[in-house]
Amino acid sequence: MQAVPAPNLASVFEPLHLQVLQRDWLSSNQVVFLDAPGGGASVVDTGYSSHAPQTVALLETALQGRRLARILNTHLHSDHCGGNRALQARWPQVQTWVPQAAFEKARHWDQERLTYRLTGQTCHPFQVDHALQPGQAVELGGHTWQVHGVGGHDPDAVLLFQAEHRVMISGDALWRNKVALTFPELDGHDGFGPALAALDLIESLAPAVVIPGHGEPFCEVEDALAISRKRLQHLRAHPAHHARHALRVMMVFHLLEHRRRDRQALCAWLAECPLAQREAVRQLMQAEPQAFVPRILQSLVDDGVVQLQGADVVMA
Repeated sequence: MQAVPAPNLASVFEPLHLQVLQRDWLSSNQVVFLDAPGGGASVVDTGYSSHAPQTVALLETALQGRRLARILNTHLHSDHCGGNRALQARWPQVQTWVPQAAFEKARHWDQERLTYRLTGQTCHPFQVDHALQPGQAVELGGHTWQVHGVGGHDPDAVLLFQAEHRVMISGDALWRNKVALTFPELDGHDGFGPALAALDLIESLAPAVVIPGHGEPFCEVEDALAISRKRLQHLRAHPAHHARHALRVMMVFHLLEHRRRDRQALCAWLAECPLAQREAVRQLMQAEPQAFVPRILQSLVDDGVVQLQGADVVMA
């Protein structure tokens, strides 16, 4: 884990009483808010389930003796809310806020609609208490943050924006040099349109600093918007490229979690994953999973992302 903010952002984050805990790509970043001394604290997003012990330890240090009063999730993908249950166990009085569109799915723990079965990822059930509604204002660290809905990557997602200081917590709606997968497209629904609309919304809010779900906070917002638009427009014109990219990401994420897998077992896992079995994905890949999954693995080997060590596959 890297220490953030860098000195040039400290003057922005300090008045907002926030700290960014930058994680790796298996877990999302956490944004920690401290209320006045004697008050509580809040955290936005909680990382992946296998990193939960580290998340708890990092927060215990960041809270400086305060109690954790609130968990807020920008969306309920497993790498953003996988630490929720562990934090609820550590701080039993914590209240958990999730996007309004995902609230009932989480309350009834519908793993199909929450995408955990779709992606073959782990997320332990957790309690939800309140909904984050677009248009709502929430107080974090003594300042008001606006809640905005952002579709595309996840139709249920929200971002948080502090208008006075022009700081945005974007979740996966905007990264610095890449774009997140547009999951609705993999199920045969429009995702690129809402993803581009989310970029338009971000541009209209004109943030000076963006805290993304992954990677370092950044100030080059115009550049990031231009890169994201170009990439999304390319993927919209070439949807098979998006499907291939999604399968590569799924395989890499699985390897980041497990570190080493038998080659045949890894290919069997992805071939049997509901996402790979989706009709939209099979049509885009013009083959059945048993045929295209080995090609996905070979592309990762050819690009130096993973290595073959005997019968096993490991991260390069």
